[in-house]
Amino acid sequence: MNLLLSVNTHKPWKRLLSLLMAGLLGTACLVPPGGLNSASAADDTKKDAASAPAAQPQKAASAPAPGSSPSSNRKLIQAADTEPYYADVLKGWLDKGAKPAEAPITIAGANPAAVSSGADIRPGSYEGKDNVLVWNGSSNGYVEYKVDVPADGLYEMQVSYRPVTGKGLRRPIVWNMMLDGKRPFRESSSITLYRQWRDARPIKKDQDGDDIRPKSEEITSWTVQPLFDSGGAYAEPLQWFLTKGTHTLRLEGYEPVAIESIRLQAPQKLKPYSEVAGTYPASKPVQAGSLTIQAEEPAIKSDSAIQMVSDSDQRTVPQANGYITFNTIGGKKWWNQNQALTWNFEVPESGKYKLGMRALQNFISQKASYRTIRIDGKVPFQELLTYRFGYDTAWAGIEVADPSGKPYEFYLEKGKHSLTMTVTHAPYKPMILGIEQLTDLLETVVQDLKSLTGGVDDKNRTWKIQQDLPDLPKRLNDAAAVLMKLAEQTEKANGRTDNISQGFISSAQDIQKLLSKVDDIPYHGDQIASIQTKVSGFIEQLIQQPLQLDEIYVAPVEKKFPDMTASFPAKVKGMIMNFFYTFRTKDSLGKMKDTELNVWVHRGRDYVTQLQELADAQFTPETGIKVKVNLLPNTQLLVLSNAAGIQPDVALGLSQDLPVDYAIRNSVLDLSKFPDFKDIYNRYSPGSWLPFYYNKGYYAIPETQSFQVLFYRKDILSRMGLSLPDTWQDVYDMLPTLQQNYMNFYVNPKEYMMFFYQNQADFFNKEGSKTMLDSPESFKAFRQWTDMFNIYALEREVPSFYQHFRKGEMPIGISDYNMYIQLSAAAPELNGRWGIAPIPGTKQPDGTVARWAGGGQSSGVIFKASKKQQEAWQFLKWWNSADVQERYGSDLEAFNGISFRWNTSNLEAFTKLPWKREDANVILQQWAWYKDMPNLPGGYFVPREISNAWNRTVVDGMNYRNSLELAQMEINRELRRKQQEFGFVDADGNSIKTMDLPVVNKPWEGVKPYVK
Repeated sequence: MNLLLSVNTHKPWKRLLSLLMAGLLGTACLVPPGGLNSASAADDTKKDAASAPAAQPQKAASAPAPGSSPSSNRKLIQAADTEPYYADVLKGWLDKGAKPAEAPITIAGANPAAVSSGADIRPGSYEGKDNVLVWNGSSNGYVEYKVDVPADGLYEMQVSYRPVTGKGLRRPIVWNMMLDGKRPFRESSSITLYRQWRDARPIKKDQDGDDIRPKSEEITSWTVQPLFDSGGAYAEPLQWFLTKGTHTLRLEGYEPVAIESIRLQAPQKLKPYSEVAGTYPASKPVQAGSLTIQAEEPAIKSDSAIQMVSDSDQRTVPQANGYITFNTIGGKKWWNQNQALTWNFEVPESGKYKLGMRALQNFISQKASYRTIRIDGKVPFQELLTYRFGYDTAWAGIEVADPSGKPYEFYLEKGKHSLTMTVTHAPYKPMILGIEQLTDLLETVVQDLKSLTGGVDDKNRTWKIQQDLPDLPKRLNDAAAVLMKLAEQTEKANGRTDNISQGFISSAQDIQKLLSKVDDIPYHGDQIASIQTKVSGFIEQLIQQPLQLDEIYVAPVEKKFPDMTASFPAKVKGMIMNFFYTFRTKDSLGKMKDTELNVWVHRGRDYVTQLQELADAQFTPETGIKVKVNLLPNTQLLVLSNAAGIQPDVALGLSQDLPVDYAIRNSVLDLSKFPDFKDIYNRYSPGSWLPFYYNKGYYAIPETQSFQVLFYRKDILSRMGLSLPDTWQDVYDMLPTLQQNYMNFYVNPKEYMMFFYQNQADFFNKEGSKTMLDSPESFKAFRQWTDMFNIYALEREVPSFYQHFRKGEMPIGISDYNMYIQLSAAAPELNGRWGIAPIPGTKQPDGTVARWAGGGQSSGVIFKASKKQQEAWQFLKWWNSADVQERYGSDLEAFNGISFRWNTSNLEAFTKLPWKREDANVILQQWAWYKDMPNLPGGYFVPREISNAWNRTVVDGMNYRNSLELAQMEINRELRRKQQEFGFVDADGNSIKTMDLPVVNKPWEGVKPYVK
């Protein structure tokens, strides 16, 4: 087992040592008694008490008793820093007697009381409306309005708005809303106003007869929308309590938008179906037949990431018949918070109708999904706020009905109507809150056990929990009780037992088993941490609400729905037909024509389809070269295909270590032999070429490139008075403050490259004959890297920096492109509260700060066996050009949303993609310091042996110098063996030829023209 991944120890004496050292040096920023911002917290409490009714205060934690665990103080600090959830705040208002407002209030958008200085915010005209506020996006811009409230009351807010369109803008409008200078609840930090989209028509087909995914066209218009929780946790609009008098409403954001008005009105109270049905007018039975709506043809979708899906079921319309046919919509492309689809339909007669749909809901085993259903923009009755779609293994006919199975009736006037279905996980919200509280409780247990044992699992030591941690059994009993309660709640919300409820029950049983031998609990700290990780992982599953639709039916209540599922004979026929269709799949890599340039791509189907369409639209008309793009499911097939003699001309999407592996075996072409290679070389940073260099040639071109940047929580660092670190010394200086407040800085234990390169250490000598890990610079770098975990107490194992960052437990750390996309796509509550900066660097003798770091790349190669090498080179140049990379990246994001942001390695194309300007500048500044490791014969031993050296030093306590020397010897042994195998040295170790590695020791000047 790799100890780097499995060890999770913590040595309190080392953390204490780091704090003492920092304190002696005057670097510690000590926290006053009472925790961070105790004075400001007290002031806020006084302000809250002055306004009535106020939210119920959270139950205060009692002072720690003698002998109690240190985690009690931790909970006090967390309570001071955490904003309450909307559900708790609303309950507090209602418990205090808050009533719905009596009269509406309208705020004219064009009349703000204040705007942020320097922001482009002004009254004007926009898209058919005069006297509106036109807010062109700017970093941290804000608008303030004065609101005169005639009487105390609860209000909903509705905004009449229109997002500014064009200029590649795709993100929804996200506001941080503050009332009288503060957020009334946590969810007000990410109020979201959505754009509107539809799929372009008609759907085109490729040369194989498969549908080509259409672009999502923006159809945004002026819209009036109530303000909802952006996380989809509440099915009804958010409410605000306003006391009589004048209030200040501030909207902070950066996405451009036009605002006509903000309307405050009394919350709409939905009635149950039994009451609503009693108000329907008397009507005659409708004579018309049922209407069938093809679900894959919505009039509006709120997110361009909601996509059509091809389905091969025999009953699905239209039938796929072995081709990719977009005949359904949704599934895992329609499962995130607040994603909505709207369909238009027209009924020929006034009367009572019922709803049905053909649906597939088998994506998360045994788990139900929920939707809010609206007719003509309004939820007809209470039961449709959160309508449950139960799990089923196959396509099912769903009648929108009450728990007894009787279909709900809807009275519809003759004419046009709309049906909207919106993702919500409101029924699961109590469980999510319970999981968060439980994981916090288990975290205190884990931390206390680490403090007790010193992170050492000593089976020979006897513990007396009643003396050492007297409250531990009670806390674990409480955790087990919470788990059983969560299981009960989940089963009720889900309508049946599922994997999540069973997971809660099994975790509770595991805890009870530990409690059967209380004094042995310190031996099982890792097991409790594992339970914590397992339970917190359920949150993501509870939030996800997948549902796939084929058809929707609107039928008179007296008529039957059409058959919604295939008959048994039809199913058998479909299975047989689908079996035969598999023999003509276009995924067969062996089907290549000599008249086409064959390109294999190691990426998903969406990427491959988009590249084929782009090549057909641009490359072939320009050059006359036909291109066939195939999906490469596994890169090992390239080796097998070489043996079978069916290699492609070009392969794309290969990891950066593969090209040199193929070059060593004389399988791919040296691209530097092309006369215009130098022009291509200058497009990319010198450090990005190092992994593709071998034997005085370059064997691949960079395609995509990740980056390492510093992620930080603006709100938390500001509250703690901490500045962004510029150097590693600055990181050491801020660690005492973070760790005193049970927070930490994040560095991935496997990321060592930045420490070596910043200390001017190289992994190989220039000849490529041996490693340079025995140099003084390497020893210094290795010691710095391991000291981060040995002396400065950084966490050795972090299951998810993203989750710790969201919760505020690790408000700062170094991560990559994937972290950026996760935060942008899935953490709307943190909008405006996080940022990125260049990574901490190491000060050089000349006073400059070196920020060298790698990141990882994908690449494209040309195979040596290709008979179309010139055509392949022409294709590679076209593919990596700025215009094509920008078009490809823009289309991918248009089809699939921000989670498909294309991290192109082409600098010019990168600047044209829709990055936030301030973030793009940071990435570009860091890009100048990009430098990856060369790939040599036997070089694969470097990461393995460095990892082993880290384990020896950090886990086993070996001296850093001895540990690195062992790694250096093992690496040199493997390098020598491979050099003999591939003809670089003879049997006696004499050099026959050298590698002559390029030297990259200066930051790339090519980024400077692009930094704004």
